[in-house]
Amino acid sequence: METLLPVRDVELCVDTAGLPTDIPLLLIGTTIATWDDEFVERLTGRFVIRYDLRDAGRSTTVDPDSPGYTLRDLVADAVGVLDGLGISRAHIVGMATGGFIAQLLALDHPSRVASLVLVGTRPVAPGPVDDDLPEHSPAIFAHFSSAQPVDWTDRSSILDGAVTAARVFSGSPHFDAAEARAHAAHVLDRSGPHPASARNGLLSTVFSKLDCKPRWRERLREITAPTLVVHGAADPFFPVGNAKALAEEIPGATLLVVDGVGAELPSRVHAEVATAVLAHTAQ
Repeated sequence: METLLPVRDVELCVDTAGLPTDIPLLLIGTTIATWDDEFVERLTGRFVIRYDLRDAGRSTTVDPDSPGYTLRDLVADAVGVLDGLGISRAHIVGMATGGFIAQLLALDHPSRVASLVLVGTRPVAPGPVDDDLPEHSPAIFAHFSSAQPVDWTDRSSILDGAVTAARVFSGSPHFDAAEARAHAAHVLDRSGPHPASARNGLLSTVFSKLDCKPRWRERLREITAPTLVVHGAADPFFPVGNAKALAEEIPGATLLVVDGVGAELPSRVHAEVATAVLAHTAQ
């Protein structure tokens, strides 16, 4: 069930599934559509909460190309979603750049985080990585330097470009173009009228423009929430060495590397990942 929830200075579109008496599980991506409905349906026994970040989906959108807020504001928004739903403590799952928000939520608001699941993310913000972390693969750099321009006013052009990008980000011979196109169409259909809203929903472009300071990697040992790190073995965007660093630096963290998967959460691994999330959030 979707609703617009007033949070600080914006309205955030929030979707919930399950019973409010179930174990609360907050999924943080860029939009509600980051998390496929079929995956959410597998999270039985959980009160699953998804939401659109500001400047994405059906939440308040001003200008994703010039965000007037910081990464820490997005963390405060996540707290605001929990507050608005009357939830004092939840299990947190953050995917990709949503994993930045999840890490900072666990660091800056530890009493609100029952456990942490980090999916396909890394311990540093957008921009150059630390010397000991693997950078985006050459295929990613080649894609961004040579990809055909997308006409963000034309649906077919947007979906064609999304599938092309998804194929590169998959890094896997098992890539399903039809599934990727359907997923992109769902994200697009939930995007606001501002063209940058679709770019943000599909590519999380706003993160590259946010003020993400100060660094938080040096604080990872402060995380007290039980942590599961889930990562695709073939991820070319945040190569798996980033996940290994997270698992090594967060006390007691467990690492699950999913074979044949890149920077994605395709249907073929929904059962495996959902089972791991359910087991991790059982307490």
